[in-house]
Amino acid sequence: MDGVTAARRPAPAYDPKASFEISVSEVDLRPNAAGRMLKARIYQPEGPGPFPTVLDLHGGGWNRKDRLAEEPMDRALAASGLLVVAVDLTLGGEAPYPACVQDANYAARWLKVNAARWNGDVSKLGIYGSSSGGHVAELLSMRPHDPRYTAIPLAGASGVDATVSWVAMRSPPSDTLARYQNAVNRKNEAMIKNNTVFFVPWDSIHEGNPRAILARKEKVRLVPFLIMQGGADDNVLPEMQKEFCQAYRDAGGACEYREFEGSTHEWVAEPGPNTDKARETVKAFIARQLNG
Repeated sequence: MDGVTAARRPAPAYDPKASFEISVSEVDLRPNAAGRMLKARIYQPEGPGPFPTVLDLHGGGWNRKDRLAEEPMDRALAASGLLVVAVDLTLGGEAPYPACVQDANYAARWLKVNAARWNGDVSKLGIYGSSSGGHVAELLSMRPHDPRYTAIPLAGASGVDATVSWVAMRSPPSDTLARYQNAVNRKNEAMIKNNTVFFVPWDSIHEGNPRAILARKEKVRLVPFLIMQGGADDNVLPEMQKEFCQAYRDAGGACEYREFEGSTHEWVAEPGPNTDKARETVKAFIARQLNG
């Protein structure tokens, strides 16, 4: 049975405690404006499926990293019975905001068209976003139809949109201005530069600020969010996340906040109890979205 036919079968209930062998492959996504071929890395469970699909958006302060950044998390999610597709995003030095959000919007549409090739079910497509990838995920999910983000056409799929059903995140800069001000206060020159390279013109730090979008009461789509935050993070402060979550709830959205005591900004990059807890937290959140 081919992937397209398999994906038309009813998807079985997602069991976050399930265990699958996985296969990993890569395909070209599209060349970006800088001439770099953006790629998609596919983590496919081996089984009848079809499997719920997750789009992974990497972090790196908008200016570094690639589709491999969250490989341990991607493998853990895929092994529980999820088709996970991690994609490259345009970096700030290649093109500033909103180029990477355009990439993510394109990737969501591309995945809806192509996930069946890897036995994926996109009826409740979700996103896992880490750090700046979480910021991109927030903008994508809140503004899936924004012409600033839908600028890259997908051949033969003009009727496919980039709406998603849920977003799970680790340490997203949900208030870009507050995060920049924190970098200035800490004299973190690398983070200051990340912002000034990415937000060009500078006013786009306000336009592309999820917290400010809510404060301006813009018309947005509010899907369930999970935000995992390190309690010892001095890059994105816990207070910023709590304020954003409350603003998201006040706007009518559902936002789960989970703080990991003693963890810094990228704690999931290292093995440990809190990394294990983060993986289980994401899987449990996804199960509630898929099975609820």
